[in-house]
Amino acid sequence: MTSLTSTYHRDTYPTISPTNPSLNQTGKTILITGGGGGLGFHIARSFSQAGASRIIIVSRRLEFLQEAVEKLRAEFESGGPEMETGARTRIEFVAREVNLSDESSVTGLWEFLNSELGVVVDVLVLNAAYRYKRLGTDVLNMDVRELDESFRINVAGNFLMVQKFIKQPRALGEKKRLNVVNVSSASIQIHGANAPVEYTVTKSAFTQIMGRLADQVPVTDVQIVSFHPGLLYAEEAAKRWEKSSRNWDEMALPADFSVWAASSEASWLHGRYVWAHWDVEELKENISKRVEEERGFLKVGVEGLPTTYLQARG
Repeated sequence: MTSLTSTYHRDTYPTISPTNPSLNQTGKTILITGGGGGLGFHIARSFSQAGASRIIIVSRRLEFLQEAVEKLRAEFESGGPEMETGARTRIEFVAREVNLSDESSVTGLWEFLNSELGVVVDVLVLNAAYRYKRLGTDVLNMDVRELDESFRINVAGNFLMVQKFIKQPRALGEKKRLNVVNVSSASIQIHGANAPVEYTVTKSAFTQIMGRLADQVPVTDVQIVSFHPGLLYAEEAAKRWEKSSRNWDEMALPADFSVWAASSEASWLHGRYVWAHWDVEELKENISKRVEEERGFLKVGVEGLPTTYLQARG
């Protein structure tokens, strides 16, 4: 498997544990798309373990979301991690039905959050994606309707969420860093990957947009990190394969990595794309200087032509 570090994780490990004081999310509101099940649910659990004050999960299936919220409330009934006073942080869980392919639905979500609920979201985790109906890479015979829906959700819908997130109204003089965590896919970089073309190209397009946005937005204002979550035995995988058929990664790995990616410890990866499997301490020690020196390193795009060649041709 692709790795920039000698250590390759398949499960969570101490450095990215949400119970680490350096990853504490006390007082923060977290919004997770596709949060009703699978990885989204586990991300909600990890942010709860990190002490977040409010977890908002959204998707198209309200009943599914409500079941998830009940599970989270039961698990964290006594609250989040213990504070210095000995008390435990209280966590509020909110479920909201949203269709990312519908602009009015996305707009309605942010009106509800900012006006009715009266909250400012601190961390946006983009986990929702168009769930393809087939495998294979037959470009000529792919369904144009699936291609359109994939772009509407994976690119346009996700971008609208980011746009609303960054532009949400805040109190006068309030200045705190917002965080975008984009759950991407290894299929965007692996030639011949078995994921459908419409899924691969839209995931690639949006990850590239996040890299371009990071070029224009300082990390002190909005921190943006994209990552490949791993091979996960979630709802869609269970429809196609037996669990014993593959060496699946544990959900805790990308879930806890999401919390780390939303912390200041990951600020040096602003605008970059990495794998959750790569050891973060090794990454920082061996790769951070290269990230600082090479503008396009760990970003999605086409490398090959020197900048001087492009500039000479306008």
